[in-house]
Amino acid sequence: MQDMSALFGIAVALALGAASPGPSFVMVARTAASSKRVNGISAAIGMGIGGSIFAVISLIGLVDLLMAVPTLYIVMKIVGGAYLAYLGVRIWKGASESLAVSSDTHAVHGSDVWRYFGLGLATQLSNPKTAIVYASVFAAFLPKLPTMEFKVSVVVIVLMIEATWYSLVATMLSVETSRQSYLRCKSLIDRMAGGIMLALGVKLVTSSSK
Repeated sequence: MQDMSALFGIAVALALGAASPGPSFVMVARTAASSKRVNGISAAIGMGIGGSIFAVISLIGLVDLLMAVPTLYIVMKIVGGAYLAYLGVRIWKGASESLAVSSDTHAVHGSDVWRYFGLGLATQLSNPKTAIVYASVFAAFLPKLPTMEFKVSVVVIVLMIEATWYSLVATMLSVETSRQSYLRCKSLIDRMAGGIMLALGVKLVTSSSK
């Protein structure tokens, strides 16, 4: 039951983080808007693979560290919750900022799926914020003695969330009407995501002493 609760918390936090506009979002959005949909989906799969790599690295490092210094568990839970709250505030504040997406559908010709897969993978791996977010989320929700099944489940969740979300973004923003609808609702969507992440972070901090 505790593992399921932890997996759910990780999934919610990572889903909110993925949904907030950032370098990865802009890259996939611009690819979908200026090229073919399949290129955007290829980039999305690259994002998912890159996220999984970060997840494996973060899990290995955190588990070893927590086993060596057990008292660090509570400290990292507080830090992780505080960082989630910080991200929530940042997302809320950036809700009114416009997202520049190219509408030039002739910018790229052809369907070079491997090129865009590599671009998505490189974009994800070159963004240190991704590693920080994963480490913070895992530190906040990770059980004291995570099983191998739990760790594998986390990596699969990361892959599914990242690849699925960015594939939806690529599909949605490759259609003009959907792209314009999203841009009109961006402020509301960002504020909702920011508010939920802020509340989640505060809850983690306040529950760390229990």
